Amino acid sequence: MTSKGLAIIAGVGPGTGASIARRFAKLYSVVLLSRSPSNFEPLVQEINSSGGKAIGISTDVSDANSVKSAFDEIEKQFPDSPLAASIFNAAGGFVRKPFLELTDEEYSTGLDSQARKAGFYFAQRSLPLLLKARESSPHPPTLIFTGATASIKGSAQFAAFASGKFALRALAQSLAREFGPQGIHVSHAIIDGIIDIPRTKQWVLPHEDAKLSPDSIADSYWYLHTQPRTTFAFELDLRPYIEKW
Repeated sequence: MTSKGLAIIAGVGPGTGASIARRFAKLYSVVLLSRSPSNFEPLVQEINSSGGKAIGISTDVSDANSVKSAFDEIEKQFPDSPLAASIFNAAGGFVRKPFLELTDEEYSTGLDSQARKAGFYFAQRSLPLLLKARESSPHPPTLIFTGATASIKGSAQFAAFASGKFALRALAQSLAREFGPQGIHVSHAIIDGIIDIPRTKQWVLPHEDAKLSPDSIADSYWYLHTQPRTTFAFELDLRPYIEKW
């Protein structure tokens, strides 16, 4: 049974994004944003057939017009649903390449797909709706950004991705300090390790539980969302027990 609340998840694939959507769909209607409809269509059908409410919108979050169009459609389809949670889970910009071989376009994409464009556009459209929902949301309205190992550690050959993730973390921290006092819970989650998703199924690790569970990540995001205003956590580090850090 869904409430009148709404959750938006940007960056939905068959792994973490799908698990987040399923978890939040237990209480809210969910909107799934991804460039490719094939990423969200099976999940939309799954959630709707199990009694939830979900729609998908083909969106390039690094394009201002695409983000505007998506949020205009959301407000049209859910005019009476307060935005309870908005989750930035876009994974674009990942490239592993020696720095001297890195192109200007690859480096720019690393920034644009995270803080410079995608995170900026998504936050600017989400925050006004989150502010409006403060009195009606069952939990403090929440904006969560998905980070990575690269958010705090610029490893060799990850200059583009680390630059984008470092900047996204800085954006999240600044927004938390500005909007936390206004009742909006802004959080950043460092996902440090290999996530157990379809494309990593064949990766053999020393232990069978050495990968991050996407369902457990989703439970952690729900935990952040349900924290009361007296105990807002800005950042969670999530990693398998054997991960070196």
